[in-house]
Amino acid sequence: MSSQPDSPNTPPPAASPAALDPAVAQLLKRDSAGLVAAVVQQFDSGEVLMLGWMDDEALHRTLTSGRVTFYSRSRQEYWRKGDTSGHVQFVKSVAVDCDGDALLVRVDQVGAACHTGTRTCFDGRDLGAVAGHRPSSDDGPALAG
Repeated sequence: MSSQPDSPNTPPPAASPAALDPAVAQLLKRDSAGLVAAVVQQFDSGEVLMLGWMDDEALHRTLTSGRVTFYSRSRQEYWRKGDTSGHVQFVKSVAVDCDGDALLVRVDQVGAACHTGTRTCFDGRDLGAVAGHRPSSDDGPALAG
């Protein structure tokens, strides 16, 4: 991926003649650029690998090819994960969240998922948050949310 900052307001190019199933398309709540966030997760371990962006065409390609395709906001083009790096993502399942504004793409990841060469885009990037915990039954009544 490019190190240039993404431009989320640049619309993706027009979709090709093969279109996303209208029943799937109506489930999506896209941002102003027509994109939906796609969280990519290793199918067997649950490890979160990366976040990418998809428009209808990228999602269509992902659903119908068995390989993950994203829309690059910085390059303003489609890219299929692994075509240049060899670090392929084989699709196992794709789900849309309850609001329709995010996708969960479960994959079998070959090699590094991150363009920096790390297994995930989150390796070594912990921000040091204080870890919370739920109260035990001995701590008294549960806190209201």
